[in-house]
Amino acid sequence: MTTRYDSHFLDGRLCPAHASESLDVIDPATEETFGSVVDGDAADVDAAVRSATSAGAAWAATDPAERAELLRALADGFDKRAEEISQLVTRQNGSPISIARAMQSQVPLNYRYFAGLAETTPRESMITTATGDAIVRREPVGVVAAITPWNGPQPLIAWKIGPALAAGCTAVVKPSPETSLDAFLLAEIATEVGIPAGVLNIVTGGRGTGAALVEHPLVRKVAFTGSTAAGKAIATACALSLKRVTLELGGKSAAILLDDADLTAFAPFVASACTPNTGQTCRALTRVLAPRARYEETIEAIVAAVRALPLGDPTDPTTFYGPLVTAQQRDRVESYLALGKQEGARVVLGGGRPAGFERGYYVEPTVFADVTNDMRIAREEIFGPVISVLPYDTVDDAVSVANDSDYGLGGGVFSPDRERATDIARRIETGTVGVNTASFPMEAPFGGIKNSGIGRELGSGSLDAYTELKTIFRAG
Repeated sequence: MTTRYDSHFLDGRLCPAHASESLDVIDPATEETFGSVVDGDAADVDAAVRSATSAGAAWAATDPAERAELLRALADGFDKRAEEISQLVTRQNGSPISIARAMQSQVPLNYRYFAGLAETTPRESMITTATGDAIVRREPVGVVAAITPWNGPQPLIAWKIGPALAAGCTAVVKPSPETSLDAFLLAEIATEVGIPAGVLNIVTGGRGTGAALVEHPLVRKVAFTGSTAAGKAIATACALSLKRVTLELGGKSAAILLDDADLTAFAPFVASACTPNTGQTCRALTRVLAPRARYEETIEAIVAAVRALPLGDPTDPTTFYGPLVTAQQRDRVESYLALGKQEGARVVLGGGRPAGFERGYYVEPTVFADVTNDMRIAREEIFGPVISVLPYDTVDDAVSVANDSDYGLGGGVFSPDRERATDIARRIETGTVGVNTASFPMEAPFGGIKNSGIGRELGSGSLDAYTELKTIFRAG
């Protein structure tokens, strides 16, 4: 069955689009078109932003406890439709269904967390001085543009509209063209639970739609997750009108295995940390730094771990590696596989297309050895199931290599000596570092430095990016 949307979600309902062009939604496992969405134009964007603007004053005046109640209702709605959304996400972007379910399970938790922040973040605080007192008041920044990627569509929408709505902002969501169908399920849930009309709006489309949204004069805050190149363009556009901006961009994160690392204990992290979601995760630890004395032993352990992970139909719960999201993304990854060979890296696993997959955007999970940090496969984000293993001589060398990167999003240090690993983690120039883990809690801030972005999402300060501080000074 083909699902086609010729509308956007504006002012609490589906509204016919002004634009007439559409974008196909393709199943990356079968290469079949099974849906389409409108490629929104500037008029569509303007309608969405004006809907959000009209609803802004009333939503900002809503009691935070009421906003929290609606966010919890949104979470309940996602709980009820979790499997439906997971299946749809898998069909759109090829995420193995087990991964899609795991990501979807986080969405209700996110909305409930932000609901709690709505209730506990004070609207006003008082400062007493020698000459009077000052009321410091939090006020919503205004209309928020939330632009999200295809690899984790609903969680990354929640990271943006959750704190935005909790803070009293209204929002316009522009999902990725590859994963826009599930955004309409978000619209359905929002309508069912009573999110007021205009508080949440959804406009679909490609780059032109996103650019029109970023540049709209009534948008006061942009929250974006995606490529570094796109993030730089958005930052430039926001600078021209002094818009607030949060950017979570690409990564080329390093996993440092210390000389006492237990390779058996590290093996599960090859899946969860190095190649999650078929390697299409910005925080993936795609550079593994191994002590030279244990280099070949480490390579053997990584290869064995990757070989044990099934590749195949993403709807099969046993599949770990699915297809890449598009033919273009497969071509990009394959170009890096060829480049790695040209640069002199040694292919110890994979390196091409898997046999027996005549359809679908599949590539073999690949492990490169004899990689040096000046190779492009060690410096550029590939966004596929590709691991580069680099040797190091001393811990200082490992830290230097880890930090010698244009990116700084994730990282990991692995050792049975937790305190020693923590000391190394303190030296890594990045936004988030795991010590013997690949996960991070929603209660802590997440984001990157250098070319990995600006600002933070999650954590107790989530609402800060969506509020302005007003000082009311009273003499006397």
